[in-house]
Amino acid sequence: MGLSTNNFNDSTLTLMFSGNLDADGSQNALPMLDNVIAKPEFREIEVDLTNVSFLDSSGVGAIVYLYKRLVASDRRMRIENASGQPLEIFTLLRIGHAIPINSKQS
Repeated sequence: MGLSTNNFNDSTLTLMFSGNLDADGSQNALPMLDNVIAKPEFREIEVDLTNVSFLDSSGVGAIVYLYKRLVASDRRMRIENASGQPLEIFTLLRIGHAIPINSKQS
């Protein structure tokens, strides 16, 4: 699992995940997620899942972990480009009721 960042503008940061967002991937991502949480200058975080083909409960937990901490500090987050199995999981769990999800059109 890979994770990189891209500053969209002065207040928006894009987190680009790649690979499987499973137990190992989530554990590897936590230090970077904590780093993002510690940077209040980014008021909006965009989680880009274009290159994620598999998501399990650990991956959902990592995304919810990030979301809850951002909301607690009056910041926003959205999920972009979810498709396939990750989108199915988000739909099944109704994650979109709390976190805005913009799915990738196939």
